[in-house]
Amino acid sequence: MTPRISDLPALRARHPEAVAEAAARRTRRPLLGERGRLMIVAADHPARGALAVGDRQLAMANRLDLLERLVLALSRPGVDGVLATADILEDLLLLGALDGKVVMGSMNRGGLAGASFEMDDRFTGHRPEDLARLRFDAGKLLLRIDFGDPGSLTTLETTARTIDAMAALGLPTFVEPFVSRRIDGVVRNDLSAEAVTRSVAIASGLGGTSAYTWLKLPVTDDPDAMARVCETSTLPTVLLGGDIGRTVEDQEAAYEKWRKALRLPTVHGLVVGRSLLYPADGDVAAAVDTAVGLL
Repeated sequence: MTPRISDLPALRARHPEAVAEAAARRTRRPLLGERGRLMIVAADHPARGALAVGDRQLAMANRLDLLERLVLALSRPGVDGVLATADILEDLLLLGALDGKVVMGSMNRGGLAGASFEMDDRFTGHRPEDLARLRFDAGKLLLRIDFGDPGSLTTLETTARTIDAMAALGLPTFVEPFVSRRIDGVVRNDLSAEAVTRSVAIASGLGGTSAYTWLKLPVTDDPDAMARVCETSTLPTVLLGGDIGRTVEDQEAAYEKWRKALRLPTVHGLVVGRSLLYPADGDVAAAVDTAVGLL
């Protein structure tokens, strides 16, 4: 019998082995289905302490509420899978919500939001061997590069070795690169075409092989420049949603940017989180359906 969301605390306390059992019986699918597109819902923000949505600082802190939103999003037609950390993915496994879905584990969450060590983004989440053991389908890592912060070098080196380890297991790695810098003590990602282009060039060359490397890229401030950005690499790419604002108008503008970028030959889909799970009008199903429609 499939547990309810409210049953999870007791189930976890009494039957920790249930996670491995659920992972073993999960129905798997190819990364790319027949349509060759990916629609992935992202929910790995909490593990970096990034719980805010708009002006609600702890919007993602209620785990049962977040799981309800994720289960609804995953049930919508055209949604291929989910990106999250171990705790969230294992909750979804126990709920039976991951059958026939692409399951992507988030690997480095050590660069906590607002921390002095934010750029030294340690791999505190899934290891390659964890993803293989749980029969998950891919891993994702965040690569923020601050040319003025030595911590970025540690992240670069660890990223390269993780790409190698994932490739040895035949598992795709989705690399999310940014050129970043601190402004008044806060890490900001540079979304100019030049900066995103530079990040793509750096990320594409990491590791001993790029055979299993995918890129997860933001749409640039100038959406018309995305074609030039994507010419920097032949690696398959998905677009990340990011923070698209809290008004319906903001969301419509973001959808139009995604629509244009999705026409590019290397772009195979979307990975979107808070803007779909916590939309301005509160209608998760409609937000997800709209994003799917862009594909």
